[in-house]
Amino acid sequence: MKGRKKFVGLAIYFILLLVPIYWMLNMSLRSNADILASFALYPKDITLMNYMNIFTDSSWYMGYVNSMIYVALNTAISLFVALPAAYAFSRYQFVGDKQLFFWLLTNRMAPAAVFALPFFQLYSTVGLLDTHIAVALAHCLFNVPLAVWILEGFMSGIPREIDETAFIDGYSFPRFFITIFIPLIRAGVGVTAFFCFMFSWVELLLARTLTVTEAKPISAIMTRTISATGLDYGLLAAAGILTIVPGAMVIWFVRNHMAKGFALGRV
Repeated sequence: MKGRKKFVGLAIYFILLLVPIYWMLNMSLRSNADILASFALYPKDITLMNYMNIFTDSSWYMGYVNSMIYVALNTAISLFVALPAAYAFSRYQFVGDKQLFFWLLTNRMAPAAVFALPFFQLYSTVGLLDTHIAVALAHCLFNVPLAVWILEGFMSGIPREIDETAFIDGYSFPRFFITIFIPLIRAGVGVTAFFCFMFSWVELLLARTLTVTEAKPISAIMTRTISATGLDYGLLAAAGILTIVPGAMVIWFVRNHMAKGFALGRV
């Protein structure tokens, strides 16, 4: 009886979780006139016109390309910076280490609106406005502290004797760090990459403020569906479905690492 209640509760949870996604898929396969005309639990006259509009309009599909470029850049930069920083926090003690660690987290707590104007003025001055690297670097302000915090938890769980044994065997630090230490925390790296990817993918304020035309992300382009004639629900729903796909693919590729990471890491 107890197991049946758990099953029913889990089934209800997944139904509530999937209903919004199904409804968005339902709307994406209908025309805007059909959506506004009647309520329907499933599309009676299926149309792919909304998806065709996205794939044939360069301003739409380039939004996905731009988003993927700066998200990949941000994830790579965040991991490249956070891995040695997290190792330093987990292995060494120095004056102000705990205060510095807490200060990193305060950057993650601050709202993005606080940094939007300073970033805009800075990038306008140095000529980085409306570039992929501008958004990638701006997102590092939030992702690097999160990455350091997660990775430090994993690294602290690795015995220090492994470091000492490797150095006694003649390993240089770069060789030890890349060939021995990182594989030991690959679950933590997978979880960290997932969180960095997801935050950068869904963040809108900085991405919209720091781009104009050349690097505008899909999250900003989706606001184009609002016009004087109303809201294009079908086109917006199709764009939303396509926006879910990259995140789902990332979850699929790191699913094994995520399970271990949520169980053992600081997540």
